[in-house]
Amino acid sequence: MAGALSAFRICDFTGQLAGAGATKWMASFGAEVIRIEDPVQQGRWDILRGNPPFKEGQAGLDYGGAFNNHNVNKLGITLNLRTEQGKEILTELIRQSDVVCENFAKGVMARWGFDYEAMKAIKPDIIYVSNCGFGQQGPYSDFKTWGPIVQAVSGLTFSSALKDKEPAGWGYSYMDHTGAYYMAMAILMALFHRERTGEGQWVDMSCTDTALTLHGPAILDWTVNNRPLRRDGQPDSNRELWPPMVPHGIYPCQGEDNWLAIACEDDQQWQQLCAVSGLEASTEWSALSGRISAQNQIDQLLASWTTGQDKVELSQRLQQAGVAAAPVYKPRERIDEDPNTGNFGLWSEVEHSAMGKVRVDGQPVHFSRTDWDIKRGGPCLGEHNAQVLMELLGYSAQQVEQFRAEGVI
Repeated sequence: MAGALSAFRICDFTGQLAGAGATKWMASFGAEVIRIEDPVQQGRWDILRGNPPFKEGQAGLDYGGAFNNHNVNKLGITLNLRTEQGKEILTELIRQSDVVCENFAKGVMARWGFDYEAMKAIKPDIIYVSNCGFGQQGPYSDFKTWGPIVQAVSGLTFSSALKDKEPAGWGYSYMDHTGAYYMAMAILMALFHRERTGEGQWVDMSCTDTALTLHGPAILDWTVNNRPLRRDGQPDSNRELWPPMVPHGIYPCQGEDNWLAIACEDDQQWQQLCAVSGLEASTEWSALSGRISAQNQIDQLLASWTTGQDKVELSQRLQQAGVAAAPVYKPRERIDEDPNTGNFGLWSEVEHSAMGKVRVDGQPVHFSRTDWDIKRGGPCLGEHNAQVLMELLGYSAQQVEQFRAEGVI
């Protein structure tokens, strides 16, 4: 069965998570994604290539676990764009592609001689998608960013903390992942427009502005109520303000670093929680307003009750009583021990040319007719040079060998 996107070819300069994660979606659903890397820098445009985690201690440029995870199903070539021959090859590849995408800092493609106007001269209906920290215009456009910096500048880090503590963030590159999702949507919308009108276009994406769009309630609260996000006692990322719920938090359980999430959505759930826990269902706490004023006390009582109990068993007891509760799973527990994960088919085993069989992230959606399909690992450095240059671009085996000897690939 042909993939939903099998009609499209993408000339892909993306790297890390914010870019490569976007084109992984395209490749998963059948698009031919040709990833271009630099032979001089040994592919290190993408810092994940050759970086841990490694499978069974294997190490080297072709063994990076995160790189493989974000580049499955893609073809990989090397191209030295410092050479005129390299630029000629890229010109022909653009002519054969539907999309060119990258997440370099502003101006990199232009310095190589391949800004949007140049690409449009090569292929009038080309779609060019650029994804950088602050977009291609404005006073910050020359700044370089990474996901954690985007999170700080956009205010997302400011919004995550415990009561009366400094901003905490999330401990990982949230906006690299989220930026990839938005970039994938941008590619798809531009392709949809071209299918309807025949027009290509330049899609200028700012990852920082993407992060700003995630601030809706906080911005509304400030602009309408003049109420800042950080104020006495706020934020507490375990508490729920919109709509208010009490209790709403994470509570310690039996064993090391084991926790249980509990959220009472209404007064009835509070009564049910009291029945299971043996807490006194006092009249002053029967209504939400009373529980809000006593959140600290309620949290302490619940923590005393949950400590020493198994998080999974306790969550099941609460769920059976009609209380919203769930164990805080560690990645291993969710991935390897929860049957629902396996039943959904989220994890694929792929064949990687250097590592052999290895497990990677699938996609968290399923289509009844044109589902995603991930079978091939990420490309080793320059793995598909001959295939792409000969089968797609029409060069001979002798020419390919000459390109290699001259440092073009």
